[in-house]
Amino acid sequence: MKQEGNQQVESRKLLRRKLDLLLRTGKILVESSADTSRIMRNMKRTAAYLGLNEEQLHIHITYNMLMVNLSDGTHSFSKFQRCDKHGIEMHAISDISKLSWSAIKEDYSLDRYEEELNKIATRKRSYTHWQVAIAAGFACGGFCIQFGCDWSAFFYASIAAALGFRLRVKLNEIGSNMYANIAVAAFVATILAWLLGTFASSNFVASLPPLLSHVLHTNTPWHPLMACTLFLVPGVPIINFVNDVLDNNIEVGIIRGINTILIVTAMAFGIVLAIRVCGIDNFVKTLSMTPHHDYWEYAVAAAISAMGFATIYNFPPKHLWILALGGIVAVCTRNYVNLGESTNNIGLDLGPVIGSLVGASLVSIIYIKVVHWVHLPHQCLSIPTVIPMVPGVLMYRCLFALLDMHGVVGELTKAMTNGMTASLIVLCVAIGVAIPNIFARKWIAPNRQRKLKRMIEERKQRGKFVDIATMGS
Repeated sequence: MKQEGNQQVESRKLLRRKLDLLLRTGKILVESSADTSRIMRNMKRTAAYLGLNEEQLHIHITYNMLMVNLSDGTHSFSKFQRCDKHGIEMHAISDISKLSWSAIKEDYSLDRYEEELNKIATRKRSYTHWQVAIAAGFACGGFCIQFGCDWSAFFYASIAAALGFRLRVKLNEIGSNMYANIAVAAFVATILAWLLGTFASSNFVASLPPLLSHVLHTNTPWHPLMACTLFLVPGVPIINFVNDVLDNNIEVGIIRGINTILIVTAMAFGIVLAIRVCGIDNFVKTLSMTPHHDYWEYAVAAAISAMGFATIYNFPPKHLWILALGGIVAVCTRNYVNLGESTNNIGLDLGPVIGSLVGASLVSIIYIKVVHWVHLPHQCLSIPTVIPMVPGVLMYRCLFALLDMHGVVGELTKAMTNGMTASLIVLCVAIGVAIPNIFARKWIAPNRQRKLKRMIEERKQRGKFVDIATMGS
C-alpha cells in the first residue's frame, strides 16, 4: 500500500513537471508575439510529445496568462503561468516550432527537452543594440523612399530614426513606462529629423564645394519627419490582432488591438509635441506621400526596410536575404497595382488598398513553398516582409488631425479619411498574409496531422502517455 502511494506521488510529480514544461513552451511563444493559433498548435504538439492526451487536455490562452488543465472527469490537474515580458522574437518562435517536432521525432528525454527550452529562453539576441538601431534607422529610411524622398533625405531619416530607436531601448532598460518611452522617442526622432532637414536646406550647405553640397543637400527636407518614427509603428501587433479576430480568438485580439491604439496614440503625441516645438504647421496634412522613383529604387528601399524590421524582430541572420527578396516582391507589386497615370507613375492605378492586398497575398503564397526549403514558420517569413506596407503615416496623420483640430471645415473628414484608409490597408495586409496560408492548410494540414498522428501512436505503444486515473485523488 505504501509503495502504491509512493508511485502515485511520483506520478503526480512527473505530471506537474510536464505541465510546467508545456506552460513554459507556451510562455515563450506568447512573449515572442506569436499569434494565438500558432501558440495553440505548438502547445498541442508539445503536449503530444509529453504524453498528454488531447481529449483530456484543456488549454486557455490570454494576453498575460496561460492555463492548462488535464482532466478525465474524475481526476483534474491544473497549472497557470504568467506572461509579462511581451516583445517580438522571430528566432524563438522558429526554434520552438522546430523543437516540438524534433522532441517527438527523436524521442527526447524530459531533461533534454528542458535543456533545449532553457537555451531558447535564455539565448542572447542575434544582433547588438547598435546593430538593431542602425537597421531600424535604415528601415525607416526605406519607408521614406516609398513616400517620395530623395536618397540624401533617406540618410537623414535613417540617422534620426536610429538615434530615436536607441533612446527608446535605453528608456526601456531603465524601466520607465513603455508608452511614455514611445512618446519621448517619437519626440526626439522628429526633432532630429527637423534639425537635419533644416541643415540640409541651409545656406551653409549651399556654400560648400559642389560635390559635398550635392551629397548633403536634399530637395525633400520634410519627408524624414514622416518616416523617422515608423520604427515605433506596431506592425506585428496590428497583424496579430486581425489574425486573432479572424481566427475567432477575440479576447486576445481585442487586447492586442487596444495595445496598438495606445502605441500609435503615444507616438502621435510625441510627434505633435515636436511639431509644436519646431513651429511646423500641419505638415502631415499637406506633405505629399506620392513617390516618383524608378522601380529599382523601390526594390532597394523595400529590401532595406524588410531586413531592417527583421533585425528588430531578431530574425535568424542567415535567412535575411529571403526577406529582402520577399520585400521586393511585396512592395513592388503593391506599388505597381497602387500607382498609375493619376500619380504620373507606371502601374494599374487601383489604389493602395487593393495594392496592399495583392502584394501581401502574392508574397504569402510564395512563402508557402519557401517554408519547406528553409524550415521556418510562415509567420516569421511573411510578417517582416509586409511590415513596410503598414500605413504608419496614415495612422498618426489621423490621430494628429484629431488632436490638432481647430474647427476648420474638412478637418474631421480628413482625419476620418486617413483613419479609414489606414484601417482598410491593415486589414488587407493581414488578410493577404493569412488567407493564402489558410487555403494552403487544406493540402498541408492533413499531411502534418497524419504525420503527427503516426508519431503519437508510436509513442502510445511505447507507453509514453500519461494515465491520470492511476494517480489517485
